[in-house]
Amino acid sequence: MLRRYPDTGEPLSCKPLTKGLLNHGYRVSTTRGSYFLKHHLDDSTGDRATIVRQHRATQRLQSLGVPVAPPVEDTEGDTVTEIDGRCYALHPWVDGLHRVGAQLTLAQSERLGALLGAVHTGLAQVMETGATGGRGHASPDAVDTFALIDDLLAAARDRRPRDSFDELAEHRLVERRALLERHADRRPPTPDLPATGWVHGDFHPLNVLYRDADPVAIIDWDRLGVQPRAEEAVRAAAIFFVQPAGKLDLERVRGYARAYRCAVGAGACELAAAVHRVWWERLNDFWILRWRYRLDDRRADPQFPAVSALAVWWTREYEAVRDAFTG
Repeated sequence: MLRRYPDTGEPLSCKPLTKGLLNHGYRVSTTRGSYFLKHHLDDSTGDRATIVRQHRATQRLQSLGVPVAPPVEDTEGDTVTEIDGRCYALHPWVDGLHRVGAQLTLAQSERLGALLGAVHTGLAQVMETGATGGRGHASPDAVDTFALIDDLLAAARDRRPRDSFDELAEHRLVERRALLERHADRRPPTPDLPATGWVHGDFHPLNVLYRDADPVAIIDWDRLGVQPRAEEAVRAAAIFFVQPAGKLDLERVRGYARAYRCAVGAGACELAAAVHRVWWERLNDFWILRWRYRLDDRRADPQFPAVSALAVWWTREYEAVRDAFTG
């Protein structure tokens, strides 16, 4: 592959990276520096046209001053290499660390919100016009979720040998069913779906690199697409600022959300609606258990304790969470 990029020098080593759930990544060292080699494996986003669109977006965002790491161009000016039907891309290596919300000061939390705002406003400038008029997806139906809970409960109870994860899964599934029965009438109304815009699609700690106190690169644009922008802001906060016990750090959320709203010009009503939709989404979501019990994939298991506890805590502290995003 590197023969297509003669300016990168001769390869010295290629080491696989362990983080990342959907694609494979490698650190490639050459006689002229280090690079990130991405092997696009996800069938839903791994076709050439989709990858090229991601690459063009990051190139344009970089021209606006958004911290990104656009791909290296080959001798023909292309950024995607196809080998045996698979797509690869080469990016400059960015030295940096991933930081969760607890590692951010209040000022850095505000800067994170402003950064996501800059992504959204930047994408509105550089992506195709007319795409911002889309509509969001209908919220999950509790009837479907009850059926899923029954299926996952059976799988958790039938697992042999059972371990502490299976016991926690059973407890959370029973608990969640009771919560859904109690709040089934609070499903967001489909006619009120919000207007949408271009979003990163997967804005969380593993996709933001920091050097000291400063974010230096937003990476992994595989989920770039048209979605409700305020909902991405809420989802990102629910990942960055969740604590191990499943609570949100509402002080940091407040600063983050205030900076985001200022950056994009979003009103409190828009954020309140997004909070409600994401809360309902979380109440109905069991993707980690689907991976474990349907796909026998346990890579996301470590996230389950905090994620499952958050849905319960968020329901109990609904007004406080909404106020943190809107106040």
